[in-house]
Amino acid sequence: MKKKMTISSIKKSKGLAPLVMITAYDALFASLFEESCDMILVGDSLNMSFAGKADTLSATMDQMIYHTNAVCNGAKNSFVVCDMPFGTYTNQVDALENAIRVFQETDADCVKIEGGESKAEIVKHLTSNGIAVCGHIGLLPQSYRSEGGYKVKGKTSDEALSLIEDARAIEDAGAFCLVIEGVIAEVAQEVAQSVDIPVIGIGAGNQVDGQVLVFSDMLGLFEEFTPKFVKKYLDGAALVKDAVKSYAGEVKVRDFPQSEHTY
Repeated sequence: MKKKMTISSIKKSKGLAPLVMITAYDALFASLFEESCDMILVGDSLNMSFAGKADTLSATMDQMIYHTNAVCNGAKNSFVVCDMPFGTYTNQVDALENAIRVFQETDADCVKIEGGESKAEIVKHLTSNGIAVCGHIGLLPQSYRSEGGYKVKGKTSDEALSLIEDARAIEDAGAFCLVIEGVIAEVAQEVAQSVDIPVIGIGAGNQVDGQVLVFSDMLGLFEEFTPKFVKKYLDGAALVKDAVKSYAGEVKVRDFPQSEHTY
């Protein structure tokens, strides 16, 4: 049986073998991912890949708790991260109240919060009250409207310095690891080297402390577009369509069910 990672073992992985994180939103896929992945992120990306929304912003605490419970049920030996959705941590009081809900109503091991130095006090408030926090800096999907789109970070020396300051502030606030998204690879490497906690990248090169991908992107299930940083390890959409087409064809000519499928 796979040994579940802990906050201590995740922190100790810094500088060793890269951490493997993947998103999941239900028990079925979580159970399939558990053997190979160190951490499972119940991302608010579910709003797009699972619920068909244009962005993540309308995800709710009730949604996140429902899907986190499903993932925890399917992957009992995985370290599970629950995304805090947009608008649920704008101040310390709301952040703690919502994070407590996650810990009381699910078996999640931590919550994830977007934002750097500006969110450090909220992260500190959570960690001071028994809530484990994974940070998230760089490109912030929850801020894409205010920034006018999804923009790669670290293109200037000022942006690079700001990212390093963000990472250090989140580390000082008590986060045990952080995600860095959509950042120039060389800058992401500098950020990872500037802190003692693991830095898990998505669209941030391979010289950080781990990687995370949205499972529907990685499995080729999402067809609308493919981000530059995504590698498709399976042509999942085509395989599923072919399978359903075969099923439908057999039903129409009464080839299914046959005797072995009949009581």
